[in-house]
Amino acid sequence: MEPLIRRPVGYMNDLMKKLLTVKSLKKYFPIYGGLLSRVMGQVKAVDDVSFDIYEGEILGLVGESGCGKTTVGRMTLRLMEPTSGNVYFEGEDIFALKRKELAKFRPKMQIIFQDPYSSLNPRFTVERIIGEAISVHLNITGKQLREKVESLMEKVGLSPLYINRYPHEFSGGQRQRIGIARALSLGPSYIICDEPVSALDVSIQAQIINLLQSLQEQENLSMLFISHDLSVVKHLSQRTAVMYLGKIVELARTDRLSNNSAHPYTQALLASQPSLDPKSRDRPPPLTGDVPTPLNPPSGCHFHPRCPKVMERCKNEIPRPIQLEEGHQVLCHLYDE
Repeated sequence: MEPLIRRPVGYMNDLMKKLLTVKSLKKYFPIYGGLLSRVMGQVKAVDDVSFDIYEGEILGLVGESGCGKTTVGRMTLRLMEPTSGNVYFEGEDIFALKRKELAKFRPKMQIIFQDPYSSLNPRFTVERIIGEAISVHLNITGKQLREKVESLMEKVGLSPLYINRYPHEFSGGQRQRIGIARALSLGPSYIICDEPVSALDVSIQAQIINLLQSLQEQENLSMLFISHDLSVVKHLSQRTAVMYLGKIVELARTDRLSNNSAHPYTQALLASQPSLDPKSRDRPPPLTGDVPTPLNPPSGCHFHPRCPKVMERCKNEIPRPIQLEEGHQVLCHLYDE
């Protein structure tokens, strides 16, 4: 297995300019029922989420399945319309842009999907999968297009000899490399990685993670890396946001989050990771129970039914964001004096 390459701790000191700003983002899905198909309730998939992504930064977004991570990512690309809130990309509110205006931003914003099998058209060759967007947006065709596709294939570790092959002729890791090449084809500045290694063998995951890190440094890309695995995010991202039931409950530098997490949910996620260190036996026990339904979330703090440090106010009062130190924010009554 290829060893994972760690990020330098002081990387964030050089980052100044914000590329993406998310403000009070919400996404509620209506539930219809009854004879007249009236709205019977709402699934609060994303409930008041805010964060920034800087130029050249990888921001990790972690949480259990169903917490709203993918919905947040897709809304930052305007693949979904929000219930309310704003997403500013290079200073422009993408939800206020008309179709033609938004088309100018599309090449700068790309996504790498979770499933390398279903995300590629089985009837297209590698040349068409990677080159289709290039021919549409950049008006490059013929020999020049083929050379561009071959260059992208080499960049992601694929032989140009495979250019006429179809997706079914590749392994899972190779298919994900094709997806990465497709995402890079238009020279984007922002890429969403939606759990890009969760469907791959463990032996391949480190190769893909190191490839993404290498490409990010070469192209100075900004990334939103979505995952449910904190150990993967720890090796790749400079900052990490922890999400629970539609809300970001903690946001901090990744090294601080790993060594000095504040929210009980983050601490439980860290405790659930397997470790060979005998000292890790003193860590708090992993969480019990299932994530509550977003159709009817608990009152007050959404985490209070599973929290080992629950207080009476947690059951009724919604916690407000607390700034523990510069760059470290937590949503918890334990730190609200």
